[in-house]
Amino acid sequence: MSDVEAAGAPPPVLAAALDQLRLDGAIFFRAAFSDPFSIGAIPNAMADVLSPGADRICEFHIIVEGRALVTGPDGEVLRAGSGDIVVVPYGDPHTISGESATETVTFGTLVDPPPWDEFPMIEYGGGGAPTGFVCGYLVSDDPLFDPQMRVFPPVFVVRLPDDASRRWVEASVSYAMAAGNPAGPDALGVAATRLPELVVIEVLKAHLAQAPAADHGWLSALRDPVLAPALAALHAAPERNWTVARLAAEASVSRSLLDDRFRQVLGRSPIRYLAEWRMHLARQLLGTTDATVFAVSRRVGYDSEEAFSRAFKRAHGSSPSHWRAERRGTVPTP
Repeated sequence: MSDVEAAGAPPPVLAAALDQLRLDGAIFFRAAFSDPFSIGAIPNAMADVLSPGADRICEFHIIVEGRALVTGPDGEVLRAGSGDIVVVPYGDPHTISGESATETVTFGTLVDPPPWDEFPMIEYGGGGAPTGFVCGYLVSDDPLFDPQMRVFPPVFVVRLPDDASRRWVEASVSYAMAAGNPAGPDALGVAATRLPELVVIEVLKAHLAQAPAADHGWLSALRDPVLAPALAALHAAPERNWTVARLAAEASVSRSLLDDRFRQVLGRSPIRYLAEWRMHLARQLLGTTDATVFAVSRRVGYDSEEAFSRAFKRAHGSSPSHWRAERRGTVPTP
């Protein structure tokens, strides 16, 4: 589950900024899979078909029944279950599969190409444990979805932090599927509503609630001519041995200007932001993958597991392994 599973509401500044975010798209197919199954998808290959002129899409999968494994382009395997939302923010290739190993088939072999007279229903698998999805796409030119900024992992899993949010998403999806009956490529939207957009914005609020500087002008920083190139470099390679001088070189500004801009807009120094971003990524990896603590430590820029564990415990009050066990409900009973 994601690190926001037990989080509260997002900071008002972040919530207000996301409320103004605009995306275009629709819920566009349903799927009923049964174990074993393995479906490979390349969302961006359908971008221009689903949204003429688009070169990439953000795809999402709402799991309404069962469980699934999701493998991103980097080979990382995430676990998702009923009520979880899988987001593929940059349209990267990914695979959705059951627990049992089987040959992967491509999404395009299971469904006719659009336009569709009604939302497609895909049924596939070996007849074992069922997994149900409602899937959709969105298009946005906002920097939040710019693959150069790498605000998000290529694939991530979110569980909304409270029952009310989950019920709202479930009701919205049910309404959208009932109301939407597309009659052509220009009618893939959902009965002139913004439901797919609102569902994904709710998911992003939950996911970003604990991001560094979420309580400051974080989204505006992605558009800032000084901060944007520095953030893009830092997000793309958090494991690098960054210094203020190296980040300033990425932004083609002086160290003092970069430091001042970080403090003015994000409320912290560049190095503090880097440390907090690394912890943010570490929570994502610990909460949604089976990567070892050592592997996580290297992914987020620590030379040793011990140094990473000390930093994580300072930030969160418990070791990485104990934090992960708490999130998964596997802490041994004394």
